[in-house]
Amino acid sequence: MAFKTLDDLTDLAGKRVLVRVDLNVPMDGGKVSDTTRIERVLPTIRELSDKKAKVILLAHFGRPKGARVADMSLGPVALAVAGLLGRPVVFADDCIGQAAKDAVDVMVDGDVLLLENTRFHAGEEKNDPDFAKALAANGDIYVNDAFSAAHRAHGSTEGIARLLPAYAGRTMQAELEALGSALGNPVRPVLAVVGGAKVSSKIDLLENLVAKVDMLVIGGGMANTFLAAQGTDVGKSLCEHDLAETAKRIMTAADKAGCEIVLPADAVVAREFKAGADNETVSLDAIPADGMILDVGAASIETVKTKIDAAKTLVWNGPLGAFEIAPFDTATVAAAKHAAANTKAGKLNSVAGGGDTVAALNHAGAADDFSYVSTAGGAFLEWLEGKELPGVKALEA
Repeated sequence: MAFKTLDDLTDLAGKRVLVRVDLNVPMDGGKVSDTTRIERVLPTIRELSDKKAKVILLAHFGRPKGARVADMSLGPVALAVAGLLGRPVVFADDCIGQAAKDAVDVMVDGDVLLLENTRFHAGEEKNDPDFAKALAANGDIYVNDAFSAAHRAHGSTEGIARLLPAYAGRTMQAELEALGSALGNPVRPVLAVVGGAKVSSKIDLLENLVAKVDMLVIGGGMANTFLAAQGTDVGKSLCEHDLAETAKRIMTAADKAGCEIVLPADAVVAREFKAGADNETVSLDAIPADGMILDVGAASIETVKTKIDAAKTLVWNGPLGAFEIAPFDTATVAAAKHAAANTKAGKLNSVAGGGDTVAALNHAGAADDFSYVSTAGGAFLEWLEGKELPGVKALEA
């Protein structure tokens, strides 16, 4: 898709720029406990401020459902943004109306203002045209830097983009370019690694991927459903036996599309799910009736590494095993480190995101060496599923 970026903006001095950012950050004791999402939007804020724009931040926090909820105010977040930005951030206690207007009216060039939680108004999630107009009244230009909220057609993500000249911020731009390089117009062969607990949560994703990638590694609990569909007795492992036909349908679609599906060749099993539990690596025809598959074995790990070596582009979503508990993190860590090494060596374009993926790659110490790691969660998954994202669609030039 074609979209405008900050590179297309000139002569910003004095312009009121409404910037949609993702500040839905975890809090502990009234303070931000993880600043990752704030750090992602700092380049856009800083660039606009340095170009003497009046930077007006729009964001949601939590799920107040159209009502004012004291502990979902963005006030404390403004302090965290200011600390990381290294310059003052003024806070207004509403995002529309007189309070917002008064705060905007006293801004000078280069100032940064954070408006109160957009979801304090029911019009935000309803994408009410009047609410979007009220937001737009305080701006001359709209910049969306919140890809993580782009799958929602809300007033601050979609409605406002129809009312003002709309541009992608630096984080949005990086995300769209990374995603385009991974599935839009990738260098082949393309490998997708998809893990996680359940097939039921990723049916759309799998059906979309088999039509677009050359190889698909399926791991985690969801692999058990595919194995069972092929006749493997998976013991007491997590398995959606009622989705056997769905798994077969996906495998048939992959075969028709020329996509190789890679399932585990061996398994690490244990009788209980806890750290350090007694475990053994067995072949698929030797899974004990009282055993649970909690990771894949050495043979499977080597196969995954071989597929990574054969790929030029990698899309990763979800762990290969129960990575939260040692020693069942072995496969996820090994594969992630191998992908990171190939990326660092210039052999691989690697894009990852969604759900537990970021945590898994951070756990493996591999995230920093991937080409791009998305923190977008739901938006990243919907993009993988091939769905149109309203907030992105609204930016199309």
